[in-house]
Amino acid sequence: MDPDKGNIKSDIKPSLIELSRVYDPRGNLSVVEEFRDVPFEIKRVFWIYDVPGGENRGGHSHKTLYQFIVATSGSFQVNVTDGVNKNSFFLNHPFIGVLIPPGFWATQEDFSSGAVCMVLASEYYDEDDYIRNYDDFLKWKEISK
Repeated sequence: MDPDKGNIKSDIKPSLIELSRVYDPRGNLSVVEEFRDVPFEIKRVFWIYDVPGGENRGGHSHKTLYQFIVATSGSFQVNVTDGVNKNSFFLNHPFIGVLIPPGFWATQEDFSSGAVCMVLASEYYDEDDYIRNYDDFLKWKEISK
């Protein structure tokens, strides 16, 4: 993979992953294990909450980082593009998440009241891994408008 050129050499595409569930009358439990449920080592976990109505999150791409996004509470839409093809994923179950490989632009939108977006990341925070401007993303991917 050459992260500086946008030539991500991977056949992994954004996709939904259903996690295992342990049913219990006291409350259910779901688990995410690195290299079993997600194809990466989990180095960072963060969550987004109290998103004001009408606001969007994300709006960037990563050069090398994988993300696994779960709606642990409430719901929201995850929109993903490689610069040509677009996919949308509606997350509203705490046992289903979307895998976003590097080289894809992603946004999270339409948060319900009380929604919590949890993100598992393959790398520690590194500002140099982010592409925050869509035109720069297309240039990095070597895609003409």
